[in-house]
Amino acid sequence: MDKPETSGDIIRIPSETRYIADVDEFIESRLRDAGLNNSIIADLAISVTEIVNNAILHGNGADANKIVQVRLTVTPERIEVRVKDQGRGFDPDKIPDPLAEANLLNVVGRGLLIVRSLMDSVDFNFSDSGTEIVIAKSINK
Repeated sequence: MDKPETSGDIIRIPSETRYIADVDEFIESRLRDAGLNNSIIADLAISVTEIVNNAILHGNGADANKIVQVRLTVTPERIEVRVKDQGRGFDPDKIPDPLAEANLLNVVGRGLLIVRSLMDSVDFNFSDSGTEIVIAKSINK
């Protein structure tokens, strides 16, 4: 794959950070089309950007031959986004606490903290084919 591909509620990109903007446009346009407010759209856009960036850099090791897939599901009650890479996975409990004094000045390591603060749920699925992170946010209309 040499460029992003979309099909329905799925976008697939090569593992290159330059394609994060394509994912952002995909997510934001579909959420706008669903009539969601700007606050929810911003929370989702920030969260998806963080997770896709991690999937590219950490999951797939920035290997452009590997794919990151993003699936968006919008129902009247909630939004769910599934981000899947082809990486070996990680232990979420072993990620250093970015709020610990020793880590406060680190330039990286806050992505999951941000996502967890913006979303109602963050779940991890690990398999031989890769890692999938599932985030969800309730819609309060």
